[in-house]
Amino acid sequence: MNKKISVVIVAAGSGSRFGDPLPKQYHQIGDKTLLRHCVKAFMHFCPPAHIQVVYNEDHQAWLDAAIGDLVGSGGLRPAVAGGLTRQQSVLNGLRALKDAAPDHVLIHDAARPGIDPDVIKRVLAALADCDGAIPGITVNDTIKQCDGHSMITRTIPRETLMRAQTPQGFHFKTILGAHEKFAGQEMTDDASLLEQLGIAIKCVAGSEGNDKITRRDDLSRIGEHFPNKQAATVRPRPDQETPTMPGMTTEEFRSGTGFDVHRFAPGDACMLCGVSVPHHARLEGHSDADVGLHALTDAILGAIAAGDIGQHFPPSDPQWKGAASDQFLKHAAGLVAKRGGRIVNVDVTLICERPKIGPHTAAMRQAVADILAIDIDRVNVKATTSERLGFTGREEGIAAQASASIAVPVTLS
Repeated sequence: MNKKISVVIVAAGSGSRFGDPLPKQYHQIGDKTLLRHCVKAFMHFCPPAHIQVVYNEDHQAWLDAAIGDLVGSGGLRPAVAGGLTRQQSVLNGLRALKDAAPDHVLIHDAARPGIDPDVIKRVLAALADCDGAIPGITVNDTIKQCDGHSMITRTIPRETLMRAQTPQGFHFKTILGAHEKFAGQEMTDDASLLEQLGIAIKCVAGSEGNDKITRRDDLSRIGEHFPNKQAATVRPRPDQETPTMPGMTTEEFRSGTGFDVHRFAPGDACMLCGVSVPHHARLEGHSDADVGLHALTDAILGAIAAGDIGQHFPPSDPQWKGAASDQFLKHAAGLVAKRGGRIVNVDVTLICERPKIGPHTAAMRQAVADILAIDIDRVNVKATTSERLGFTGREEGIAAQASASIAVPVTLS
């Protein structure tokens, strides 16, 4: 006899560890939000009217943008409000499903958009002879247990360990009763409640693509498991911008550009993007004349409307004579941080015939990343020539242009 299946999708969290004003469940991989990926995955196993999303009422506008079209004519059950804890949110979702009277229920976190249909099938199959089943991944690393002084007390056999995932499946009445019994006590997952009651739970094979998204970098990693490697579009599309709600703090993205030029002078190396590049000349300037860092400093200052490098470090001031340009760039980055902002990405183009830049771009990217304290994949350095035209074509100096994207917090009115 076919069993009636329902699903609770927990999407009520604020995602504090994710580090973005937009909660992670409303970010996108490909053309769908994480939440929508989850809803669509379970529609292959039960009717939309048996899928119960649990959300944060403060996120109503984001919820509507993510799955509003699936409710009503789409058949999806209206979402219910969650509680202060995950356990309370799950209980609210289970209670809302009482009218559906399911035999089995799957409980899934919206932060796991890469749910594999085969994993769902394995969990459901296990419920034929168990009250509960969860997917898990074997642990490959050696696990050490330490005491309160960080001293190792023992090595735990990894063959006995599994990393728990969702969806976790249960007999509906069993898990509802367990949540009712332990209401107010926070457990790490739903299976923990049945463990407290001494009820056997089976562990089935999970999948690497079903790992939980906790931090921003996880979006690209998990996106690699999607068809066509959809990690390149993890941010909301322009036509699905974050809905605005009065009093809400969100991010505003700004961009700035910079341009700088320095002539050659007698010497044996040029400072370019924080790297000393051997050459038969140096760049002439009041500081170390790092044309790349000067252009980038102006780009960041421009993005936050903070003037230009000359206003912050006047060439007429003797204290900057021969100064390393990394301190100019650090100053600009500090102004961004003071505003609570972050540097999203930077791009520098060096324009010259010589020296050849290509062999040094990797070191330049790393130097800029270190100065700005950002990941190297947010830094690009490239070079071009002016086809022997103009002062750079005549090898009289080097020019640089740069762009920077900055995200700053704003409170909506």
